[in-house]
Amino acid sequence: MMLLGKKIGMTQVYNEAGQMTTVTVLLAGPCTVMQVKSPQKDGYTALQLGFDDKKACRVLKPEEGHAKKANTAAKRFVREWRINGKEEAKYNAGDTMDVNLFENVNYVDVAGISKGKGYQGVMKRHHFGGFPASHGTERKHRAGGSIASHATNRGNSGKIKKGKRMSGHMGMDRVTSRNHKLVSIDPENHLLVVKGSVPGPNGGYVEIHTAKTKS
Repeated sequence: MMLLGKKIGMTQVYNEAGQMTTVTVLLAGPCTVMQVKSPQKDGYTALQLGFDDKKACRVLKPEEGHAKKANTAAKRFVREWRINGKEEAKYNAGDTMDVNLFENVNYVDVAGISKGKGYQGVMKRHHFGGFPASHGTERKHRAGGSIASHATNRGNSGKIKKGKRMSGHMGMDRVTSRNHKLVSIDPENHLLVVKGSVPGPNGGYVEIHTAKTKS
C-alpha cells in the first residue's frame, strides 16, 4: 500500500499525559491511478500513481496523452510499485486513492530525496575526526589524510580503491526512513502526522508506504 505526497513541515503534539512528541506533517494524496500495468501488455503487474497537477503550460504532449487515458490532468510526481495479480483487479485507471488507505495502519516507511548540501569535505560528509589541533599540525586540521595504497579491487595499479571515503557531493540521494509511528490522520485535509523526521526539505515530494518490518 503506497501513497504519494509532500512534506509540509515539523511540529509538536501532546498526549493525554502531557508528553510531547516531535512529528512531521505530510500532505498525502489524493493520488490518481494513472495506469494499471499487466503481464500481458507490460510484462509485469504494477500500479502507477500521480500526485499534484502540473501547470498546463509545462505539460509535454506525451504526458498529456498518457493522462487522458486516465481522464485526469498530467501530474508533477508520478511513481509506480509492483502489485500481485489479486490486487490488480481492485484498481482501474482514473481511480482516486487518499489517506483512508492508512486507517488501520500503525507504522509507515517514508522515502524522499535528502537535502542537497553541495561539495563537502570528509569531516562533514563522512564524520572524520580530523587532525590534532596542536603538536605541529599546520593547515591540515580538516584534511582527509592518506588515501591509502595505490591498489584497486582487482590488484595493483595507480587507481584508488572503489568506495574510498573522500570529499565530494553530499545529499540529494534517495533515502528511506523506516518505521514511523502514524500519530493521526486528517481525511478532510488529506494529512498524515507521523512521529519523527522524514527525508527532504519542506515542500519536497515523498513516497509513503506501509512499514515492511513493523506492524
